[in-house]
Order: sequence, then structure tokens, then C-alpha cells
Amino acid sequence: MLRPWKLEFEIDKKLDKAVYLQIADTLIGDIRSGRLKPGDALPGSRNLAMMLKINRNTVVEAYQVLLNEEWVISKERKGIFVSEQLPALHEKRIRRASDALDHPTTVQGVMINFDDGHPDSKIAPVTELARAYRQIFGIKAKWQMMGYGDEHGEIEFRKMISQMLNHRRGMQINEHEISITRGSQMAMFLTAQSLLTAGGCVIVEDPGYQPAWQAFEYAGAKLLPVPVDENGIHVEVIEKLLTQHKNIKAIYITPHRQYPTMVTLSLSRRLKLIELANQHNITIIEDDYDNEFHFGYRPILPISSFPELNNYVYVGTLSKVVAPALRIGYLATKNLDLLQKIGSLRKIIDVHGDVIMEQAVLQLIKEGAVKKHIRKATAHYKNKRDFVYGLLTKYMKVVAHFTLPEGGLAFWIIPKETLDWDKVTALLLEKNIKIIHPKQYSRNYINGFRLSYGSVSEEQLEQSIPIIAEIFKQFS
Repeated sequence: MLRPWKLEFEIDKKLDKAVYLQIADTLIGDIRSGRLKPGDALPGSRNLAMMLKINRNTVVEAYQVLLNEEWVISKERKGIFVSEQLPALHEKRIRRASDALDHPTTVQGVMINFDDGHPDSKIAPVTELARAYRQIFGIKAKWQMMGYGDEHGEIEFRKMISQMLNHRRGMQINEHEISITRGSQMAMFLTAQSLLTAGGCVIVEDPGYQPAWQAFEYAGAKLLPVPVDENGIHVEVIEKLLTQHKNIKAIYITPHRQYPTMVTLSLSRRLKLIELANQHNITIIEDDYDNEFHFGYRPILPISSFPELNNYVYVGTLSKVVAPALRIGYLATKNLDLLQKIGSLRKIIDVHGDVIMEQAVLQLIKEGAVKKHIRKATAHYKNKRDFVYGLLTKYMKVVAHFTLPEGGLAFWIIPKETLDWDKVTALLLEKNIKIIHPKQYSRNYINGFRLSYGSVSEEQLEQSIPIIAEIFKQFS
């Protein structure tokens, strides 16, 4: 008999948790407890929907979560089955729960990589994107898209981006004030080359995002690092720098979730920053790198949405939303002279963007597929964030400080003791665990690291966090 077990759970439609996630989490619990064993078949989506008296699509979404997280596998023409690889993982979970703190072991197999905060490529809407891409080639006017396009990107796509920025992020921008780029780093490079000159200065957060720093320095600018605390960048320090340096051209910030510390710039500092930027005729370059993934009531609106701000360049990306390999970023600015320079430079290095891909993503946005994916991905990442927070509370509370982030795909971990990070990273590599060395965030010593969880599986998190905690203890 393929399905010897009896399904015993109820759906609570009053809960905030989506129904498909209730189903998925219940089945994950049964797999973890051993009630569902490797190779066991799950009910067909139609049968389970009838048993639970819900829409079949809800069950399909629940099964997709299980497939994405690799708890189950799909066998063509046979159905959905509990993954065969789970017995060893289940045994490791039981053992780690009892002795991980006393006897941390080397993680076996593939290196566990805590990257820069990348999204989970397994949940990307690849099927929908491929379908939209194929449909673009089937339309009657397809040959019109085969020639050279606008250096700032397809006009209808820019119009859709402007509508998104205006409706969801409180901005007041139109399609002629937007340029589409191949990722946010290209947007940063174009901005730096078009705005800055040799000998000019840029104020940056410290710790901060060094790839942006490199773009500024490549343009000949000098960096002026300003420290960050729990309320974001210190505007008092910025104010002092503005009296000491007369050639400051820009301030680069990540105010929504500061990179790498995840703190949000306070409202009082936002207002003061706007006042200083206007007073000294400085451009604020705002990098809003992961606005979409927010778990609270709503994301904080960008500084660029404040009508009082005179000069800004707002940088965003769709790469994290649709698929990591999809290089679509954008910049928005009211400075049309700057935008013209950016367009001229873009023509030299890239002529124009990927018109076909822009059309495909535009179609997904119009169909509501992107909005639906963001909703699913946000629920997915919120569950994973809570899972990580539970592990951190259990294993790392005694050795480090951390807070529960309201969004994004990472935690900022501050050890209670001052660590030798060269030794820490080396010891972790011996255990097959790779973290970004804190020197990547600053040119000064930083006693903290960014634990990203978006692309790391729950099993890998369960394996690695106790080991990280144990290595931290060696320095206490």
C-alpha cells in the first residue's frame, strides 16, 4: 500500500499564516518526527484538497514549498514522495540536539557558504519567466524588438518601474527619470563615473558595501568613512566632515537595512541628512538593495521619496526578486543632466539593455506573477528567519549579540568577545563552513559578521550554527 498513514491535522483559517504554509509545515513536522518516512508517498493534490476541503491550488503551493526545501521529491507519473536522503539527516539532527555544543563535528560534504545575502534560487519563478520569454518571440511585432533599443531601457518597462516606485515606495518619479541597468552594481558604476571627478569626496557608511566603494574610487573619488550605530549612520560626524571638506560630492547610504549591520536609519537622522544634503548641494546615492523582503507592517519609505530632498540617485534591483542570475537593476533621479551623462556612458559600454528580458519581466509584472512570487518568497524567508533566530537563541545567545531583523536575508552577529577573525575564518573553513571575513565590510577592524540565510538550507543552518558558537567560545 503506497500511503499507509492517516492524515490527521486541521486547517485554521483564522491564523495569520497562509493555509499552504500550514500544510507544508505540518508535513515537515511529520517527516522530522519520523511519522512520515523516506520513500512514503503523499496524497495526490486533488485527494488532499478534498480531504481538507480546500482549493487544490493551495495544496499544489504547499507541495511546491516541500519540493523547494527538498523534503520531498516528485516522480513523474507516480506522485510526491518523502526524500530518500532524509534518514542520515534525521539521525544527525537527533545527535546534534544532544551533543553539538560539547562535540562539534566537521560538516561533511559540500561547503556551507554564508554568502552576501543572496536569495534562494530554488524558489525563483523560473517556469513563469521561461514561459513569458517564449511568448515574447511569438507576438506579431517581435521583429521590432530585434533592433537597437533605448540606452535607458524599454519605455514600457521603465513606466512600470516608475509606477512601482510611486505606489509602493512613495516616490514621485516618471519613466523619463529612470534608467534600466544590468544589476545594481552597474547602476552604481554609471552613477559614479557620471557624477564624480578625480579629487572629489564621497561619504560612505563604515562598515559598508565595498563594491560600491570600489566604483567611487575607480572614478577618482576619495572615501570619507562615517561610523554606524543602532540608529544608522552618524549624521553629526557627517556635519563635521562637511565643514572640513569643501569638495564632498555625494553621500552613499543603505538606510532601509544598512549593509552589513541591518539597522534602519532613524527618522530624525533621515531628516537631518536631507537638510545637510540640500544645504551643501550634495547628491544622496541611496542603495535600496532588498526592499521587497520585509516582514513587518510595511518597509520604511526611501529617503528619495521625501519631496524636500533636492538631489538624489535611487538604486534598486529586480535580480533578488525574480532570479539571482537575472541582471536587471535600475536607477532613478530627478537630475536629467546626470541621467543624460549616464545614458551616454551606457551607450559606450553596453549600447542598451536586454529588451527581450525586459519585455518578459514586464509581462510577469502585468500578469501579477511577480507580485505573487514576492508574497510567497516573503512568507518563505520569514519562516526561515524565525528558524534561524531560534537556532541563534539556542546556541549563540551566550557568546554573541543579535536582534531579530524586520526584513532582508541576513542577521548581524556581534561576538561578546573581541575575536581574531583570521583564526575564526580559518577554523570555520576546517569545518567546511565559509563566512565573509569582516575585513570585507571595512578597512578598519570590525568585530561582527553577516550571517545570511536566504540561500542556505535549514539542514545546513542546523549543522553550522552550533559549530560557529563553539568556535566563538574558544575566544572567551
